Amino acid sequence: MAKLRIISGCLIGAAVVLFANFMPAWGCLAILIVISVIAQYEFYALMTKAGMPVFRLIGTLCGVLLIATTFITAGPEQERLIRAHYWENMVFIITLILIFVRQFPQKHNDKPLQTLACTLMGILYVPFLLSFFVHLAYGWNSMIWMERIGPTGRLIILYVIVVVKCVDVGSYFTGRAIGRHKMFSRISPGKTWEGLAGGMTTGLLASWLFYLAVDGKFGSLAFTRIDAIVLGLLLPAIGVIGDLFESLLKRSAGAKDSGTVIPGMGGLLDVLDSLLFGVPVMYVYARLFM
Repeated sequence: MAKLRIISGCLIGAAVVLFANFMPAWGCLAILIVISVIAQYEFYALMTKAGMPVFRLIGTLCGVLLIATTFITAGPEQERLIRAHYWENMVFIITLILIFVRQFPQKHNDKPLQTLACTLMGILYVPFLLSFFVHLAYGWNSMIWMERIGPTGRLIILYVIVVVKCVDVGSYFTGRAIGRHKMFSRISPGKTWEGLAGGMTTGLLASWLFYLAVDGKFGSLAFTRIDAIVLGLLLPAIGVIGDLFESLLKRSAGAKDSGTVIPGMGGLLDVLDSLLFGVPVMYVYARLFM
C-alpha cells in the first residue's frame, strides 16, 4: 500500500507540474471540470451509502456551471473580481431554485430536508471550494485562453500543493513509525497526535524551503519570512481539518475510501480533502496580506 501511495503521489505531482507549465487555460478548465465531476460523484455516493438521498445530476451540473462561471470571469482587475462574485451568486440562486423545484414532485421521499441539504453540501464542498483554484491561478494575471497560467498563479498553486501534501506525507510516515496516541478514533482511527506533530513540522519545513527557493517572491506577490512561517503553520492546520472532515464523511457512510480511481490512495476526494480547505485559505491570505 505504501509503495502504491508513493507511485501514485509521484505521478500526480508530475502531472500537476506539467499541466501548470504547459497546459493552456482552456485545458485547465476542462481538467478542473473533470476533477470536480468525479469528486462530486464520490461525495454523493458517500451520501447515498449513508442513507441520504440526493439530486446527483442537478448538483453535478450546477457544480460544473459554477466552475465555468468562475473561470470565464476570473482576472486581477477589481471590476472582474466583483463581476465574478456577482455571477457566482447568480449560479447559487439558480441552483437553489432548481433543487427546490425538483423536490416538489417527490411523493415517496421521506427525507426532503436531508435531500436538499446534502445536494447543496455537495456543491459547496467540491466545486465551490475547487473554484478557488481558479482564483488562485488567475487572480493576479489576466487569463488568455490559449496561454498557460501566469508565473504568480503557477508558483502560489505549487506552493499550496507542496506544503499541504508534505503534511500528509509527514503525518503518514511519522504516525506509522511512532504514533501511539489517537486523535479522534471515532472520526479517523489511524490518525495520531504524533503523526499530527510530524505533519505540522514537515509542512513548516516545506514552507521555509519554498521561501528560500523562490527568494521571497511569488511572481508579482511578495512572500516574506513571516508569510512563510504563518502559512507554514496555518495551511497544515487547515489541511488537517479538511482531512478529518472527509474522514467523518467516510465513517458516516461506512466506507474506507471515497472511491477507487487512484491506486493506493482511494478516490479523488481522498487526495483533495486537505487541498479543498487549504486553497481558499491561501487565496484569502494572499488577498489580505500579500
